[in-house]
Amino acid sequence: MLQRFFIFCSGADVDILEQCSAGERTKYAGIGATVFFTAVMASIAASYALFTVFDNLFTAIFFGLIWGLLIFNLDRFIVSTIKKRDSFFDELIQASPRIVLAIIIAIVISKPLELKIFEKEINQVLLEEKNDMTLANQEQIALQYTPSIEALKTENEALKKEITNKEAEVNALYDTYIAEAEGREGTLKIGKGPVYAEKREKHDAELAALQQLRTTNQEKITANEAQMAALAAEYEVKVSDTQPVIDGFDGLMARVNALNKLPWLPSLFIFLLFLAIETSPILAKLLSPKGAYDLKLAEQEGAVASWVTQQKTQRDVLVSTDRELNNRVYADIAEEQELYDYKRKKARELMQMQADAFYQKQKSVL
Repeated sequence: MLQRFFIFCSGADVDILEQCSAGERTKYAGIGATVFFTAVMASIAASYALFTVFDNLFTAIFFGLIWGLLIFNLDRFIVSTIKKRDSFFDELIQASPRIVLAIIIAIVISKPLELKIFEKEINQVLLEEKNDMTLANQEQIALQYTPSIEALKTENEALKKEITNKEAEVNALYDTYIAEAEGREGTLKIGKGPVYAEKREKHDAELAALQQLRTTNQEKITANEAQMAALAAEYEVKVSDTQPVIDGFDGLMARVNALNKLPWLPSLFIFLLFLAIETSPILAKLLSPKGAYDLKLAEQEGAVASWVTQQKTQRDVLVSTDRELNNRVYADIAEEQELYDYKRKKARELMQMQADAFYQKQKSVL
């Protein structure tokens, strides 16, 4: 039962194989087993690849089975259409398009399995890329907020410096009127005279201006700090909103690109393994000598071709003979006077009817 199933997978004619030896049936069962297990590997690989895309197990398995059936049908078609010929070079030319197709199928099958085999290494590459993308994303978003925050900081520093300068000016006036009172500067008279009062009044006026400046600038500084805090919070929110996009950067294309950054030698060996599996049925067909199955199949196809050629020749002779007979029959009829008179009569009637119709039409126009 299992042998018959694998023979079916090989695409061989079961009726012809039944007439061959057990060794011939075993050979085609082995070819069919290779076709079947290649389709199984293709189904597994496609299911994993689709799972990374859809992130749904049932959807991945369903489409993976469809892909496996497609590969099975292609491989079965490729193997069944390779015919044994008298020249190996002719067989190689016949199989070359199928070998190219097998290479393409091997690439398609091997790539998803490489992604699974090197999953840990790929995850490490993706982690490094995500970290770089996170830093780059933070820097890029910061470019939108840094100028505004720096401008507010600069403005606050200017406001604070203005207060400091004003304080220094008030302190200088304080020292001036104290020195006037102590007789160390100015009039050099000890006591609170008119000059002292004038300097004290100027100091008090600037002190009041300093208090007002402090209040005004502090309000501006507080407002700027609140604005900077709002910008910083907005920056954090934007970073948080964009981070899930970076965290989700592990799709199929991202993994393939990460795989390409790994050493190429292990991937090459895996590809060669699947290439050997995929081309093994074709190579087995090419390298195996002509067997009883091939001879019987060639005999059956030759018999059909001969029968078709014979039928075509007979039809050609029949058509040629019928054409000659028709020519002779019509030639004999053309010589008969009775047929001539009958056709002359009908032609006369037809011309009369045409004349009458033309007359009636012209009369209606007038």
